Amino acid sequence: MPKPSDHAVKFVKYLVSLAERESRGALAALRRGVGKPPGTTPETFPVMVPWTAEMNRTAADTYFLVGSLFALNQSNCADGNMGTTFAQIRGTEGEAGDSLEKRFVALLNAHSEDLSNHLRHAVTLAGSKEVSVNWAQLITDLRHWDHPDRFIQRRWADQFWGRGSEAEEGQPAQTADAQDE
Repeated sequence: MPKPSDHAVKFVKYLVSLAERESRGALAALRRGVGKPPGTTPETFPVMVPWTAEMNRTAADTYFLVGSLFALNQSNCADGNMGTTFAQIRGTEGEAGDSLEKRFVALLNAHSEDLSNHLRHAVTLAGSKEVSVNWAQLITDLRHWDHPDRFIQRRWADQFWGRGSEAEEGQPAQTADAQDE
């Protein structure tokens, strides 16, 4: 699995420091970018451009998107991916499994142009359930979202349906075929 770059990790530490310092102005500016095409909200520029100035547009757009989403759920964790986040949401009391699974499948099926909307809903739901997001991993995963092998979507699915959920249902964690690899 691609690991987050040092730049992504430092960027997330910066975002976390904004939350810890209660930098309301900066976080409000980032929230103004929610639901808009990444990099098109001038209020976000003072917060984001120092981190994105040397990047190509696609990479910068990923940072702008994650920055705005962070402003909705400022809880960061260092492990897992969005599949892990959804699995943790599933574990919270009162979250309907079928609707959560449909939401997760819609996220996995989303084209990169539609990810912003799906992720906004996912991050908001995670925040409402006090579930953290691995923001640095999300940056890395989004950079590889359109890979033809769809390995990011498969890794997210593994974290949601594979690890943990099989053991809870009494199913084997690995098939014989998986053990032979």
